[in-house]
Amino acid sequence: MTLHSKRIASIDVMRGLVMLLMTVDHVRETFFLQHQVGDPMDPAATDPGLFFTRLAAHFCAPMFVFLTGLSAWLYAHPPGGPRDATGFLVKRGLLLMGLEIVAVNFAWTGTLAPSIVYLQVIWAIGLSMLALALLHRLPLAVLTLLGALIVAGHNALASLSFAPGSAASFAWTILEQRGFLLTEPLRIKLSYPVLAWIGVILLGYACGPLYARSAAPALRRRWLTIAGVASLALLAVLRGANLYGEPLPWSAQADALHTAMSVLNFTKYPPSLDFILLTLGCGLPVLAWIERLDTAAARVGAVFGGAPLFYYLLHLYALLGLQKLAGFTLGVVRADVGHVWQVWGIAVLLAAVLYWPTRWFGRYKRESGKAWVKYF
Repeated sequence: MTLHSKRIASIDVMRGLVMLLMTVDHVRETFFLQHQVGDPMDPAATDPGLFFTRLAAHFCAPMFVFLTGLSAWLYAHPPGGPRDATGFLVKRGLLLMGLEIVAVNFAWTGTLAPSIVYLQVIWAIGLSMLALALLHRLPLAVLTLLGALIVAGHNALASLSFAPGSAASFAWTILEQRGFLLTEPLRIKLSYPVLAWIGVILLGYACGPLYARSAAPALRRRWLTIAGVASLALLAVLRGANLYGEPLPWSAQADALHTAMSVLNFTKYPPSLDFILLTLGCGLPVLAWIERLDTAAARVGAVFGGAPLFYYLLHLYALLGLQKLAGFTLGVVRADVGHVWQVWGIAVLLAAVLYWPTRWFGRYKRESGKAWVKYF
């Protein structure tokens, strides 16, 4: 494998790893719903196996949004010279938001007329891409500073509130406060406030030059590792002393394991500074390390990461079909499993089955030359 292909393939491998972890969490939400996990997780009430299964899924959205920004920079800087990425970002952002409202909501509810329409991660990524479309022409230093300020500073704005029903309240719900956008005639609930995710996508775009053809691989890996270690060091200081960056302070529990769970109990909606420091702090060194790999496992990961939207929709509809089939076979309204290990087992089997259609679509995406497939 050439240095160039390793450079690009590492992004797909990392994105594929994220998609596989996401599959585990979605299996949990489909077949383990009788064991509800609060958000944020309560270390006093959650089984450790379930807690750490949910914690593993926390790495998905931050790394995916960061890689979305990074991939946008690569799109804007192809080998032939820079091109305007605005149109691509706007069209893909709007596509994602539309898919969330129609295709994703149907996959979760199984009905075209759900009682509540949820705007979740795909919506947030789409809206972040629209923000990036407006901002990506700014100097990279400005994007870096803006992204860092948003990620680091949005927690300080959490106490802001506006008159219910006002335009300001509507906008603030989208940006920072999870809640209902509408309650009549249609109930629309925003689950992923987008402000912090805009900061993350800007940071991903600003890191794009590390993946330029002219960038030295060793230097790229060094900077990714430094950024990750620095994030974890800052997290240790902030979280260790309960200083700033997480609205839920940790406290000593009955034993060391549950104390660790309390320390790792981070807010995801919206993602706190500590949440992002942990996930990107661990994810960026892994991204650097993956570039050195040329193994069968890495190539499998690249398949899932090479057609992420296709796999995302495919696995949701596969889970919908499996739940309906299991419920019909067992004669129950909803089929569930009783153990966390079964959640992981179903996720592994599902990914194995969906590997083949995902690989087919990835090849079609690369070889067909059709414009629409690049959005998937």
